[in-house]
Amino acid sequence: MRTYVIGVDVGTGSARAGVLDTTGALLGRAEHPIEMRQPEPNHAEYRSEDIWMAVGKAVRGALAEAGAAPEAVVGLSFDATCSLVVRDRTGAPFPVGRDGEAGWDTVVWMDHRALAEARECTETGHRVLGYVGGVMSPEMEIPKLMWIKRHYPERWPNTGYFFDLADFLTWKASGSLARSQCTLTCKWTYLAHEDPGWQREFLEVVGLPDLLDRGNLPDRATPIGDDLGPLTEEAAAHLGLTTGCRVGAGLIDAHAGTLGVLGATATDSTVDHHLALIAGTSSCVMALSPEPRPTRGVWGPYFGAVIPGCWLNEGGQSATGALLDHIIRLHGAGGEPSGAMHGRICDRITELRASEGMDLGRRLHVLPDFHGNRSPLADPLALGVISGLDLDSSFDSLCRLYWRTAVAIALGVRHILDALNARGYGIDTLHVTGGHLKNPVLMELYADATGCTVVVPRTDDAVLLGTGMVAAKAAGIRESLAKTAATMRQGEDVRAPNPDARKRFDRYYAIFLKMQDHRRELERLSEGAGAQ
Repeated sequence: MRTYVIGVDVGTGSARAGVLDTTGALLGRAEHPIEMRQPEPNHAEYRSEDIWMAVGKAVRGALAEAGAAPEAVVGLSFDATCSLVVRDRTGAPFPVGRDGEAGWDTVVWMDHRALAEARECTETGHRVLGYVGGVMSPEMEIPKLMWIKRHYPERWPNTGYFFDLADFLTWKASGSLARSQCTLTCKWTYLAHEDPGWQREFLEVVGLPDLLDRGNLPDRATPIGDDLGPLTEEAAAHLGLTTGCRVGAGLIDAHAGTLGVLGATATDSTVDHHLALIAGTSSCVMALSPEPRPTRGVWGPYFGAVIPGCWLNEGGQSATGALLDHIIRLHGAGGEPSGAMHGRICDRITELRASEGMDLGRRLHVLPDFHGNRSPLADPLALGVISGLDLDSSFDSLCRLYWRTAVAIALGVRHILDALNARGYGIDTLHVTGGHLKNPVLMELYADATGCTVVVPRTDDAVLLGTGMVAAKAAGIRESLAKTAATMRQGEDVRAPNPDARKRFDRYYAIFLKMQDHRRELERLSEGAGAQ
């Protein structure tokens, strides 16, 4: 009988499931939306039961599209955003919102309520900061838990389980309380290369001495792809599968995409010349190396967070696709940022560049940090900047601003690459996956603005492919994750940078860096004015 595996990807707005065969071919895919609420600025919340419901619908839909028999599915795993799920002592949802409304038990990855707590973590100067780029981010789980304990002292004693979202899903599927080495290492200050991995003195300093006991967290993390056991009867019924399906320890969504596009190169001597760009609502920039390379403002180095034995550095941009959506909404000629609207703008940019020259919007300049700068500045309070606006509110004006915003997004990737290459990487190849593959403007810019060769995998979804690799490892189809990645690797298409564009983008990049200097100076002057 032909066998299959299923990867489930829970992104910011939906749950997606894919049925793959053992060669990595995607045979069926389905998606179901998930609800997010933003009750106040910097707050964003999910209901984990809503996510689990969406996962069930997506898995059943993918099975139907693939025409796969439930009993033929031998492995399942999950990737998800690094959102924090909190359950009470009975395992029921614990409310994380100020209103205490039942069900809203998950703090979304992009929630920035814990800015002050993140700053407090950074000010400790503890050595765990050397493995998060030197600066704690409010998007990580420790500051979020500090915030919850501080703001809900009457509720805190009832907390009983803390999960990264991917680990919550493996718990729902298998009943296992194991936590992935990927999630704990990347988001919980767990040091996977040390024994013990938890640095209890740091947890005490930040007011979470009982974190492990209160949150039912294990002493040791579980390597990605380890078999956590079979689906429970309840989970099998919910997903339309059987209890013969094994559940693999999962990973964060961007890390699944990294496995999908870089996993097969992890044992190559040139692995540190390659970079995965997982680009959608936000963007993650992921680099693997054989040894740790601490880089200020870049998360990591994380050990075993994608492939056993490999170190990972993780840069990122908190708003990329979301920023282009915002620009469309912001402009008088914009409106709802649908796929059709993005396509219309991209087509018009091509026409304008043909008639007005390659320096389209020459006097327009953008800093894209509208939701802070994750890397390499590690400044969650950084703000976006637009220089060169006039009174033109036409559609062409929107297209010029969109173009220059896209340029800024690509230059932001170049800024991260410079930081990584200064620490021993030699990155010259970008492996791109995610929603940005549908945007021809961005795909051109990723090559020309960085000077890198751009590689696009020949798969409909590299994130689902990566999670499918994890599921195959859990099912025992291959003995190691690296070998599984090599056998399930798909083909790829290559795009070289345009050498004639190099000088133009060097000039744009110099302006980009100068604008950061000007922003710092304006902030300094503004702080001085406020003190008077």
